[in-house]
Amino acid sequence: MALITTSLKLDADVKERLNKLAGDKRRSANWLMGEAIREFVDREEQRAAFNKLTVERWEDYETTGKYISGEAMDTWMARLEAGEDVPPPEPE
Repeated sequence: MALITTSLKLDADVKERLNKLAGDKRRSANWLMGEAIREFVDREEQRAAFNKLTVERWEDYETTGKYISGEAMDTWMARLEAGEDVPPPEPE
């Protein structure tokens, strides 16, 4: 993967804390910032995908009126926890 350089402005306190953490972890501050940004981007992409799926499912419910009750989901999950290989409940 090709790396590119970018700049980032940090307040002095954060920069000092970052440098201390980098020393403690025996990593560069640059590496720590890269990891933090990757984790943030991954998390936000997952959140966006989850939100999109939620909207799609809500729209499907509005169109069809079908849903799976909390009780049905609890029963299904209890059976899974007990080691049973059971399909998910059908929408009502």
